[in-house]
Amino acid sequence: MIISVASGKGGTGKTTVATNLVVSIGEGAQLLDCDVEEPNAHLFIHPDIDSVETRYAPVPEIDLDKCTYCRKCAQICRFNAIAVAGETVLVFPELCHSCGGCMAVCPEKAISETGRELGVIEKGRKNGIGFVHGRLKVGEAMSPPLIKQVRACAEPDKFVVIDAPPGTSCPVIAAMKNTNFVLMVTEPTPFGLHDLKLAVEAVKVLNIPAGLVINRADIGDDGVKDYAKAENLPILMEIPFDRRIAEAYSQGKLAVEVLPEWKARFVKLHDQIKSLAV
Repeated sequence: MIISVASGKGGTGKTTVATNLVVSIGEGAQLLDCDVEEPNAHLFIHPDIDSVETRYAPVPEIDLDKCTYCRKCAQICRFNAIAVAGETVLVFPELCHSCGGCMAVCPEKAISETGRELGVIEKGRKNGIGFVHGRLKVGEAMSPPLIKQVRACAEPDKFVVIDAPPGTSCPVIAAMKNTNFVLMVTEPTPFGLHDLKLAVEAVKVLNIPAGLVINRADIGDDGVKDYAKAENLPILMEIPFDRRIAEAYSQGKLAVEVLPEWKARFVKLHDQIKSLAV
């Protein structure tokens, strides 16, 4: 089973929920930190990293000895990654989405693929828990290709938890797509409610069952609960605004380790997810 822990808004406690859930499950679980622009789950899991791999995305390379400057490659590219001017072909690797369309339409077979560095993927383990995260190369504009490569590291016999990026843009869709369940984390504030609505609409498009965790549940107002009831979105857990949890977080510790009673609550959350997932 693969679940994605997502949030429309940053800073709601998404990583807190994902890491505590994985540690509560223990051996047999795997955590994939797909927030490749700023991964931070390792600060709480403290995995022993045993593999670091540089990852690449295929981009076109033009053989000018074969090219007839027919422009078919430029015409098919919807991202303007190739431009033909006279007898000059310009390739913009940063714009390429690695679809392979230019290679497919080239009548002279003048296009081959070379690699553009995306970043690195680090793999490790901690107490039987599998761990994988990606680190996007500084200056790289597109994170979905690296997110997909992190997701490809999922072990089929594990309960896989994906820590998704915040927001509702392409990186989040790449982290949520083709999962069995989306666990959304929000806070009971107007900002939290606004961005939760955006995330819920994205999940509806993907047609994935979802549930809600309300963090810092005893502050703010009842807007999130009212919205969840109206949308028939089950509230699976409420986490109070607890100084002890905040102190543990600030020290890189998990609530389930500092406050043992929370382990049973996260185990219950795991059971609820299994009963609701497709």
